[in-house]
Amino acid sequence: MLETQRVVEPTAIVAPSGAWRRVAAAMFVCGWGGNQFTPLLLMYRQLGGYSTLSVDAFLGTYVVGLVPGLLIAGPVSDRRGRRPVLVFGTVTSALASLVLCFGADGAWTIYAGRLLTGVAVGIAMSVGSSWVKELSGDADNGLAARRAALCQTAGFALGAGVAGALAQWGPWPMVTPYVVHILITVVVPALLLRVPETRAPDPSATAASSRGLLRSLADDLRVPAPARRRFRLVVLPMAPWVFGAAGLAYAVMPELVASRLGNWGLAYATALTVLTLGTGAAVQPVAKRLHQAAGRGQGRASVVAMTVMLLGTALCAVNAVLRSPLLAVAAAIVLGAAYGIAVVSGLMEIQQMAGEDDLAGLTGIYYVLAYSGFLLPTVLSTLSHWLSYPVMLSAVALAALGCLALIAHGTSSAASAERPSIGCNA
Repeated sequence: MLETQRVVEPTAIVAPSGAWRRVAAAMFVCGWGGNQFTPLLLMYRQLGGYSTLSVDAFLGTYVVGLVPGLLIAGPVSDRRGRRPVLVFGTVTSALASLVLCFGADGAWTIYAGRLLTGVAVGIAMSVGSSWVKELSGDADNGLAARRAALCQTAGFALGAGVAGALAQWGPWPMVTPYVVHILITVVVPALLLRVPETRAPDPSATAASSRGLLRSLADDLRVPAPARRRFRLVVLPMAPWVFGAAGLAYAVMPELVASRLGNWGLAYATALTVLTLGTGAAVQPVAKRLHQAAGRGQGRASVVAMTVMLLGTALCAVNAVLRSPLLAVAAAIVLGAAYGIAVVSGLMEIQQMAGEDDLAGLTGIYYVLAYSGFLLPTVLSTLSHWLSYPVMLSAVALAALGCLALIAHGTSSAASAERPSIGCNA
């Protein structure tokens, strides 16, 4: 019978100072593979002949693979070790691009490739973020969260930029972007084999029954009781805006101004994607400084993130009326800044809430909530049959205002005693 109380301790290691960079490389290439598809949506509509509904379904398949990758991989790595799970995720990312190379042969290859891509990104986010945290040492004052978020964001940005450029101007636009990703990914698993393991395998997990193991995995996905109020008031209302902001910036805005772009639609969408994520990467040190200046428990970074988010959604609402490509660029910059601060501050919150045995599991929960915002463009597209974009984006801005008020209340009323004493220092 599986014991309910696990006694596995983290493996004592003396990690080389740059060991986290190899893990970061895995997060980078998985992020590259995850977002290289985004600027290619127009290409699949024009060259592939796929309908808007089919392209939306390709995006949805990615989320289907992402959720189990986020929720299962983290707790499994807590028991089996970080290295084998992240190696598997990195290999899966390369395999996904290989499958997508055959996208011209039928929709089923794109569905399969996007499903595998989602699994790989989910593993990289949950396991990679936790491994970087552990390799960064105990007292890093938010540095680990910034490192993990920066590597993932850089992969998202460069993957989209390179893929969009190759699709616009390169040969074999439905194949070349994926070949480039495969070439930069194949060497990374070998690098991971040289990274010190930070989690000793749990013998009880190997011998446990399937029901007992699933119950134990579910335990890892529970927020520690002392942190639940703060999780509900700060993390929960902010997390969906992380990728909600990205979706508004480089999925909704290009669609709204498409009639004014002529033949430059693909290049413009690519540029907006890179600009959004590049801004997000550039401002991520701000979240760390806000966190350090306010001290643990204050949540100033979360309040700032939602304030900037409110400004970005308001610009989107205005541009739904004006349809200006330049205003869309301004909105992308603001939303990118909100994304960058929000993703780091959310990770720092989670790393302070989690204990040693559930860090990866709670990181997965956080990213599932964050990625739920990626469905916002699809929801808006569906509702556009009945509502105009000015009305819908005004409602989105009002929702951002409500979340900002909730987070401000949660951070101002949270006492330091509500922080779990077992949490990891961040």
